[in-house]
Amino acid sequence: MIEVNNISKSYVLAHQLAYQTFRDTVTNFATKPFRFFQGQLKMTKEEFWALRDITFSVEKGEAVGLIGANGSGKSTLLKILSHITSPTTGEVRLRGRVASLLEVGTGFHPELTGRENIYLNGAILGMSRNEINRKFDEIVAFSGVEKFLDTPVKRYSSGMHVRLAFSVAAHLEPEILLVDEVLAVGDAEFQKKCLGKMNQVTRDADRTVIFVSHNLEAIKKLCHKCILLKEGRLVMFGQTSQVIEKYLHKDNQPSSISLQDRKDRDGKGGVTFTDIHITNQDGAPVITSGDILNIRLRYTSELTEKIKDVRVVITIVNDDLRPVLRLDSDVTGQSFSGDLAPQGEIECTTGEVHLTEGRYFAEIDFLIRGTSRDHVLMASEFTMATHLPDYQYKIKPDRTITNNLLRYSFKQ
Repeated sequence: MIEVNNISKSYVLAHQLAYQTFRDTVTNFATKPFRFFQGQLKMTKEEFWALRDITFSVEKGEAVGLIGANGSGKSTLLKILSHITSPTTGEVRLRGRVASLLEVGTGFHPELTGRENIYLNGAILGMSRNEINRKFDEIVAFSGVEKFLDTPVKRYSSGMHVRLAFSVAAHLEPEILLVDEVLAVGDAEFQKKCLGKMNQVTRDADRTVIFVSHNLEAIKKLCHKCILLKEGRLVMFGQTSQVIEKYLHKDNQPSSISLQDRKDRDGKGGVTFTDIHITNQDGAPVITSGDILNIRLRYTSELTEKIKDVRVVITIVNDDLRPVLRLDSDVTGQSFSGDLAPQGEIECTTGEVHLTEGRYFAEIDFLIRGTSRDHVLMASEFTMATHLPDYQYKIKPDRTITNNLLRYSFKQ
């Protein structure tokens, strides 16, 4: 269904060596008009290769995952497959109708209602009016936005956007479906519905899916094969478990790169985790069954005032990438509201842990008003067993910042 032969994609990056204000520009134009048109700004150009010599093929009915750190070329590859951009060199052959869901709201007009945008987006994706009419009720039911169907989509949340967009694309019944990380915008229940729908179309309808996600558990559930990209090059294409193993334990070991320098992080920014330490109750890095787990997270932010409406989530996954524990500061119904310093340390202390021994990873997420600001997968690796009957959060601000110690009790 998909043949990719030695494709490469390059862009030209321009770098301005000297900065000029608007006043300087006007003055130069008035005093030296000829030299102005010859170019007053000194620019350098750099050729950047987003993809280099990518070759692979995907058979009919296969679901293939596409993983790699941010900036590895995943979205560029999908845009080439979607014919949004063309490769600099190489060739792509697609056999069948293609539907792509690459960015939230693509193909939607903000002034039109959800109902009107279903017809607009469906037409853009190649559906006839009769086909949209036949599937309209099913599209609306799947999206879950019935109540706001006649509301302009400019008033939709990003989650509502992606629900409606995915619903239209999924009911197009294309031979090839390309899905980028946009599903991360939806809530957990809708993500589960989307994965179920993609599983259905690959299993029952024998369609081909290429799925980009940082959610490795979702990749593992949906995809039999996986592609790993690194700095624009194809590192490995094979069985999903083997590719993920290479991505996690060989190329991307948390211990090999400091948390502050990790580039493969998500979130809108403004807050950055700088360090993570996981020990037992005595401060020792070796954790055995029955120990208390202590997780300390240092963070910094661009904010100058205390941070309000903060939520911190630590998810522990086992060696098979299955979540075994979720430490959510919102579990108690309390929050760090108004009391979190712009930089400092957050500590999570558990009760006694009792699980089989093995290798585990910590995934961390810093949210403000429900929006993820810094999300790092596999932030740390450790060997332990974890089952927490209760746990506590407390805040340790920097010495230069005065702040009261807050304690949170968690009950399960």
